[in-house]
Amino acid sequence: MIAGASEYGVDVSIDDAAVADLLSVTPDDVDAPEALTFARNVFVPLTTACRYTCTYCTYFDAPGQASLLSLEEVRDICKRGADAGCTEALFTFGDDPDDRYTEIYDQLAKWGHDSIHTYLRDACEVALEEGLLPHANPGDQTREQLATVADVNASMGVMLETTAEVGAHAGPRKKEPGQRVRTIQNAGELDVAFTTGILVGIGESWRDRAESLLAIRDLHERYDHIQEVIVQPVVNNERWDEGSPAFETMRRVTAMARVALPEEVSVQVPPNLAPARDLIDCGVDDLGGVSPVTDDHINPDYKWPALRELEEIADSAELPLSERLPVYERFLPADLRTDAFDGVAADGTAGASGGRNPDTDREWISPTIREALEADDAAGERYRTVLRGE
Repeated sequence: MIAGASEYGVDVSIDDAAVADLLSVTPDDVDAPEALTFARNVFVPLTTACRYTCTYCTYFDAPGQASLLSLEEVRDICKRGADAGCTEALFTFGDDPDDRYTEIYDQLAKWGHDSIHTYLRDACEVALEEGLLPHANPGDQTREQLATVADVNASMGVMLETTAEVGAHAGPRKKEPGQRVRTIQNAGELDVAFTTGILVGIGESWRDRAESLLAIRDLHERYDHIQEVIVQPVVNNERWDEGSPAFETMRRVTAMARVALPEEVSVQVPPNLAPARDLIDCGVDDLGGVSPVTDDHINPDYKWPALRELEEIADSAELPLSERLPVYERFLPADLRTDAFDGVAADGTAGASGGRNPDTDREWISPTIREALEADDAAGERYRTVLRGE
């Protein structure tokens, strides 16, 4: 079950029979997708500070060594991304970095901020000004923290990783699965299109993997807000030398993800970390965000594939490949979706008139994001071109 769930007010149902059914799934039980998608993004590592000290993570730097990007640096990254045709600014940083790092807290205060979230809001506004749609992944978030930045993000995310307590999370500042699940629940309550995922190979059992996927499904069934689930293997780096999960493990757990999740939720594998071309037939339909400009700062030893390599993966599976926005089309109101849209619209999306009924409609995208999508400028045209599949 979910470790620490009661402490964070998490109410997620995981049925033993459903766990048993999911554990029986094999790659033979799923069909290959009809198409593959990816997003073109820039990676914006707002700070390398994190209150956690997970033993597999190279992203965080120790207190006294962690960095915090200035808004000028954020603007430069985003400008380069927009010039390269990107549509997404992927903001990442460790969980509540100003909670543990006095120098980060002091720098934020110097710049007029009392928390990393108000600073993230300013950074997202810079991204929008430079022609990118923000997708922030700031780790665990309270409802109030998430609400501070939700309206300046096209979508958001946090990796669940696992619902189990594992040694890789242990220590004086261990990561709490219950808090992670609570963050996903907060996103649902606030109508935020959300990305999450599981991390494979950090000491979790097969039952833990099944329970993690079913917890995600339970929350999605309640809020209809999960747009994609990442199946990510842990990889060797300077802090982790215990190896990656076996090839057959990745095939089986990917198939489990596809069976556990409804059709409208994409299953994603990161092509710089996983053998993507050998997982397509296990139900993978998205290759994630790939940057032509910036490194994968969470896994710096594993370079992003070039677009040509993504095309080769799609060609090997005999599937069409198309670019997508950081917010999936099903979350857009009817008047912004394309005529070719044949998916399942998210619960409560506004009708074709574009007007919003506050009693029945859900505001999956804020007026700020809608304005960006409709803008009569180069960025707006780039978003609409991607949406049209041109």
